[in-house]
Amino acid sequence: MKEPFAARRTHAQPMATRTRKSIIPGFGLTMGFTLAWLSLIVLLPLSALFLRAAGLGWSDFKAVGFSDRAMAAYIVSFGTAFAAAIVNGVFGLLTAWVFVRYDFPGKRLLNAMVDLPFALPTAVAGIALTTLYATNGWIGQFLDPLGIQVAYTPLGITVALIFVGLPFIVRSVEPVLADLSVEVEEAALSLGARPWQVFRYVILPAITPALLTGFALALARGIGEYGSVIFIAGNMPYKSEIAPLLIVTQLEQFDYGAATAIATVMLLASFGVLLLINVAQAWSRRKVVNS
Repeated sequence: MKEPFAARRTHAQPMATRTRKSIIPGFGLTMGFTLAWLSLIVLLPLSALFLRAAGLGWSDFKAVGFSDRAMAAYIVSFGTAFAAAIVNGVFGLLTAWVFVRYDFPGKRLLNAMVDLPFALPTAVAGIALTTLYATNGWIGQFLDPLGIQVAYTPLGITVALIFVGLPFIVRSVEPVLADLSVEVEEAALSLGARPWQVFRYVILPAITPALLTGFALALARGIGEYGSVIFIAGNMPYKSEIAPLLIVTQLEQFDYGAATAIATVMLLASFGVLLLINVAQAWSRRKVVNS
């Protein structure tokens, strides 16, 4: 005698409640490995940095970390990194747009050239840029009569940071633009929207989270950049000295306390800036989802 249908369902597990096993270990194991790895790679070095800086005492920490020379170096590092990230945000978006929306001869070659700053040693990039923009360089010899000096100035630092930061913007925005349907833009144009309105109300909200991600990566790279900057900066205190170079200078003098104090201020300031960018990024994503 067959069981009633209702009774058979009590013995069988419904299809909706069945869970498929994952090839990756469970949450507990993976979370344990994640926390252990982050602690080893990130938290322990940062903790050692803070402990060494705390050993100075507040008065010594303030005297070194907020000295006039250190403050000038912070302004140069953060100012040039922010300016370079802004420039890369504009031209990186334009570059990604060209690669996604147009086909032309040599496209693959140009697309590969965008990644050169990732592979090129930073010291080589710094030497090459200095050779180009020095007063007797290929480009600098034409700028010098106009009163424009690039090498050994904050402008030269900005140029170097633009070079190393461009791939972050292009590679962050490019896949989002590729997923953005052209039909949406055509529909907006057919409804009477002007091209700038399509960009402002259709394209820009969709790519803003990716653009902010690339901006944050380029900014973080620029703040801590050293190799490509020291050759073109001139390294003059109060004018073109960057904070990473000041840290290295303190280490060369075996003043580890001063180096950790400057590094701690840089770390806290960088964390604050990146936190603000992440908040703006989360807000823009939430706005896109709600719209």
